[in-house]
Amino acid sequence: MTTWVFEGTVLPAAEDARLRFGSGDSGVLPGRFGVPGLVDSHCHLTMGSGERGPQLFGADFADERLGELAKAGVSALRDVGGNREVTLKLATTEDDSRPRVLAAGRFLAPRGRYFPQAYDPVDPEDLLTAVEAEIAEGATWLKLVGDFPEVGPDGPIRGSAMGPTYEPGLVQAMVETAHARGARVAAHVNTEHVTALIAAGIDSVEHGTSLTEQDLAALGARGGAWTPTLGASVVAKPGATPEQFARRKSRSEHLASLLPVADRYGVRVLTGSDGVGTVAGEIDLLVQHGLTVEQALVAASTGAQDFLGLTGDGNLVTYDADPLEHPEILATPAAVVLNHRRIR
Repeated sequence: MTTWVFEGTVLPAAEDARLRFGSGDSGVLPGRFGVPGLVDSHCHLTMGSGERGPQLFGADFADERLGELAKAGVSALRDVGGNREVTLKLATTEDDSRPRVLAAGRFLAPRGRYFPQAYDPVDPEDLLTAVEAEIAEGATWLKLVGDFPEVGPDGPIRGSAMGPTYEPGLVQAMVETAHARGARVAAHVNTEHVTALIAAGIDSVEHGTSLTEQDLAALGARGGAWTPTLGASVVAKPGATPEQFARRKSRSEHLASLLPVADRYGVRVLTGSDGVGTVAGEIDLLVQHGLTVEQALVAASTGAQDFLGLTGDGNLVTYDADPLEHPEILATPAAVVLNHRRIR
């Protein structure tokens, strides 16, 4: 096996380094700037589009997505909801040929409060039992759907009004159960209910389009994280109505006022594709919404690794130009080393 050698600047710390990967005859990696692996902190490996909205797919679908992520330089990901039989197996099986997977298993939401083709409902009285079952099967994260509109059995969302899915006291019991077993809780939330969920002890806010500075202060006080998933939250879909475009624009302006101050409150900002974008695209959107390129790159690499308990050892994605000066280069890696093996 070829030993690949990188000589250049490792970001985001901007340190000059000479790195070796593998054993055998030496080859020089293209690219003079490198990042020790990108992280997709909000990913759905088994979730895709169906005739009646989002639905879950199997192992082949996940394998294809993992391959795409690897070629883009993603060395690790957090799957926050999907086909538990697939994702929990990936999380508990060592395989150096693919990115590292952390998994939450199933979506935790009550009947009629999530996409019907994408989850099995969990009634409030069964929530804590479901949490224990996911952790027993290898989940290191739990995915709580904290708020969602009412959804009919055939798929369409009934109106745009969103409300809490579980009572705050039950969520607090869920968090305590998870923490006692070494797991953490990520919560999908887009309304002001985020304040109650943070008070209940959740570890990361997913989306968080109604966060306030007070919420960030409370979340940051205990080292929590925020994955804004801007590609899913603010980018207008093709064919959007003027009203939908206006809502996305307003949401974008609100998030642009909050993201630059998140670090001040100790909140760890993370990048997440949410199955609709890319990590490189999310970095670009974070910069458009007020972060420096360095801050956005930290969110997509070393910062995420630190928060998720991962390491960049044995991983590197290289670029021909400096991403701090030319962030658009992140979409076109020169080379990718995954678990000491060059795959691109």
